[in-house]
Amino acid sequence: MSSTTTLQKAGDPSGNSGDTQPSDGLKAGLKNRHLSMIAIGGVIGAGLFVGSGGGIAKAGPAILISYLLVGAMVVFVMRMLGEMAAASPNSGSFSAYADRALGRWAGFSIGWLYWFFWVVVLAVEATAGAKILEGWIPAVPQWGWALIVMVVLTITNLGSVSSYGEFEFWFAGIKVVAIGAFVIVGMLAVFGVLPGSDNPGAGFAHLTDAGGFMPNGWGSILTGVLMVVFSFMGSEIVTLAAGESEDPRRAVTKATNSVIWRIGVFYLGSIFIVLTLLPWNDKSIVDKGSYVAALDSIGIAHAGQIMNVIVLTAVLSCLNSGMYTASRMAFSLGERGDAPKVFAKVNKRGVPTAAILGSVVFGFAAVYFNYSSPDTVFSFLLNSSGAIALFVWLVICLTQLRMRKILVREAPEKLTVKMWLFPYLTWATAAMITFVLGYMVYDKDNRETVMLSLLVAAVVLVIGVVRDMRRKAAARA
Repeated sequence: MSSTTTLQKAGDPSGNSGDTQPSDGLKAGLKNRHLSMIAIGGVIGAGLFVGSGGGIAKAGPAILISYLLVGAMVVFVMRMLGEMAAASPNSGSFSAYADRALGRWAGFSIGWLYWFFWVVVLAVEATAGAKILEGWIPAVPQWGWALIVMVVLTITNLGSVSSYGEFEFWFAGIKVVAIGAFVIVGMLAVFGVLPGSDNPGAGFAHLTDAGGFMPNGWGSILTGVLMVVFSFMGSEIVTLAAGESEDPRRAVTKATNSVIWRIGVFYLGSIFIVLTLLPWNDKSIVDKGSYVAALDSIGIAHAGQIMNVIVLTAVLSCLNSGMYTASRMAFSLGERGDAPKVFAKVNKRGVPTAAILGSVVFGFAAVYFNYSSPDTVFSFLLNSSGAIALFVWLVICLTQLRMRKILVREAPEKLTVKMWLFPYLTWATAAMITFVLGYMVYDKDNRETVMLSLLVAAVVLVIGVVRDMRRKAAARA
């Protein structure tokens, strides 16, 4: 394979399958080990470490069912996306596929919404990382640490795609090793066979000894779903990155096939350990965080600082991937004429410099608003991007329903990865996502987030439809 990969443009309005498209200039700088770790690390966000305690407090041991439901939904969505990405690897991923399968307006809308989601995430993660770093070195103010972190990772992404891949390889590696060790050590402690453990080990008794497995009723499972669903966002990054890898189809196929065990081990496995080491209503789970509380119960010294290091790694990983993902989506939109053309230009190293800088500038602005107007401007940005993950997954479902027919008709040999029980499971997944969105509207704690997200989506959708109508009118003239 040449050093410059040819990305199949599934969103090409001409309807070509993509094999004959010219190179877009991006370099195949990601090695298989990079893609493997990006795929693994993509499902381990800071939300898993920080937010799981609140979910446990709401649902008790039944939070495992919440994680199982959301995990199954993500597995199905990734299978659909894997089917399309293996057939036509593309830096625009689901946006490019929606462009072709549903219409130019769909690719435009979901692409810009996804970009918006990630540039807001940049501000959230930069602030989270800055809080940890300020605790270690208070001489540098929090805004200073946020600036430093953003600048360093911007330089990394501007260097080359292999720089991004190398950083993410090590960031994700630390997360994987940390959770793997937690699960192994925790399981030994659960059965009382860990040498020196302060936890007597109750086996599986804690799953039912504090009010039963479902102490707060069936409704708490749905509440738990709303609390954990957003911690899964990022699993789809590997399908964007695959376009810059040495073997895109193999990378996508491998990532898609391994998503089940990744979610099973990292999410269900680690939360299961927490729930078996401590009663679900132990106050330390909320006060200290679920993982710190579990480590403290074993007697691990300096558990809080150990977890801070791991959370900081997760934050930097998310920042690194956020910059990459936002810039590649902007690049793809620029290629398709849905963003400034300068976003589609790459330098001699195959890096879309303008797309990176354009994304980072918005990220810097969001960081500024987080400090200057946290309760107004930044609150709006945060809430109006909160439900976009679900919009993206829903669009993937609808796109795959159409793309399957297109692929069967034009290039059936490219269907190397297939969605299970098509189309029934695709429709069932779309229905579940729609139900979660509906329940968010019903739930007073999430209503503002989903309504503001719908408002922003409606504005972007109208712009996309109008642009599409004008484009078609110009073509007929």
